[in-house]
Amino acid sequence: MTRQQLIDQIKQKKSFLCVGLDTDLDKIPEFLKQYPDPVFEFNKRIIDATKDLCVAYKPNSAFYESYGVKGLQSLIDTWQYLPKETLNIIDAKRGDIGNTSDKYARAFFDETASGMSFDAITVTPYMGNDSVTPYLKYEGKWVIILALTSSVGSKDFQYLNTGDDYLYEAVIKKANTWAGADRIMYVVGATKSTEFTNIRKYAPDNFLLVPGVGAQGGSLEDVCQYGITKDCGLLVNASRSIIYASNGEDFADAAREEAKSLQKQMAVELEKAGII
Repeated sequence: MTRQQLIDQIKQKKSFLCVGLDTDLDKIPEFLKQYPDPVFEFNKRIIDATKDLCVAYKPNSAFYESYGVKGLQSLIDTWQYLPKETLNIIDAKRGDIGNTSDKYARAFFDETASGMSFDAITVTPYMGNDSVTPYLKYEGKWVIILALTSSVGSKDFQYLNTGDDYLYEAVIKKANTWAGADRIMYVVGATKSTEFTNIRKYAPDNFLLVPGVGAQGGSLEDVCQYGITKDCGLLVNASRSIIYASNGEDFADAAREEAKSLQKQMAVELEKAGII
């Protein structure tokens, strides 16, 4: 998906919602466990219920890899079912170099090799440009770099002073030399909303993937106040608050209601910003 196609989706759906598919077999409704693949059945119903309200989906690879071969098949089937007009992100947080990164990129971007070809992948930049550039070799694919996270441990490294910058600022400044805003996004946690103004100094045009709204307590209004751009520039992710809105047979309907609530709030913010 190109940057312009993503912007068009945002305007069309009046939404910048990303639905996280962090599907846990222990948390899905019990009745689904009669199906041959309960995880895929759950995902399929969540997708059907929300695809007109969101512009992106983000399966977290750990929730599939933890089930071995069966989990990998669930992930492949989920990718194949995802609407191709939405941005499809694999939240893998890979961070290795050389041939290893080449193989990770192939695993998630080369459909012929693996059965999957996501539009974007999350990566950790700790090992430098050779942990990121192998993904950029795939034309049209996005790399989403961890910059400033909502995690308690973010202070351990991300706020280290490098002399001129905090480490997260140095990451953004350096990564912007590897590719432009049409290929690179950054992960910035919603609970860091007051930092968005500073981040926009270094990444004025990049899209930011923003987890932490909903179950983690981040404020959508604050994120938009400090982070929205003329093109929106935000993908706000919600996972647990949507997919686990109910544990009953009405789980898909409940997920839709939660997604609809966020979409309505996003429409207001897009109107305030003059985007729609």
